[in-house]
Amino acid sequence: MIFEELEAAIRSGKYAANTILPSENELAEQYNTSRETIRKALNILSQKGYIQKLRGKGSLVLDLEKLQFPISGLVSFKELAEKMGHTSVTIIESFAKKNPSSSLQKEMQLAKEDSIYEIVRVREINEERIILDKDYLVEQYVPGLTEEICRNSIFSYIEKDLHLKISFARKEFTVEEPTEEDFNLLDLEGFHSIVVVKNYIYFENATLFQYTESRHRPDKFRFVDFARRNEP
Repeated sequence: MIFEELEAAIRSGKYAANTILPSENELAEQYNTSRETIRKALNILSQKGYIQKLRGKGSLVLDLEKLQFPISGLVSFKELAEKMGHTSVTIIESFAKKNPSSSLQKEMQLAKEDSIYEIVRVREINEERIILDKDYLVEQYVPGLTEEICRNSIFSYIEKDLHLKISFARKEFTVEEPTEEDFNLLDLEGFHSIVVVKNYIYFENATLFQYTESRHRPDKFRFVDFARRNEP
């Protein structure tokens, strides 16, 4: 009940983005309950992307207009959109099976005779085209891909149908000028930069099975992580 009331207060603007919620003690007094109960409600708010807990400062209300991408986590677009409660559509622009280009051979440590899936997908959230995903998957490791699977969730297919364990990814972030393809496929009017995330995704046996170049409209996302300083 406390979570739902705080969620409604954040969504209504009572607690505005980039402000700090009342302290645990203040909320415990307000709701006539224990700090432990308040802490549980705040944990749910944090898990659902409404707040970010800041050590020594309290709970920061996040901007709900931006999707929160965990830098150190591995989450599919479908999982992210569902978590944030957004209406989403995946549009398949192209789907092909081919041999890798010379540059892709180098990126994915492949031979020229290997077979890969090349998929170009546009991600639409709340009727705005804001992500362009260019995916390359090794057929040997992820057989049986179809356009319908790619329209739904490749991660779900790998884990639930192929029963394979996706383990970790190496990510690279850059900010670039949009290409002609970006302007053609995304809603970029008035934007002069795009956030590019390159993902090298591995199974638990350290096999690289997927390389993705994901191109994001910069106003719709925040990329977050938790970092701890180690003693020098």
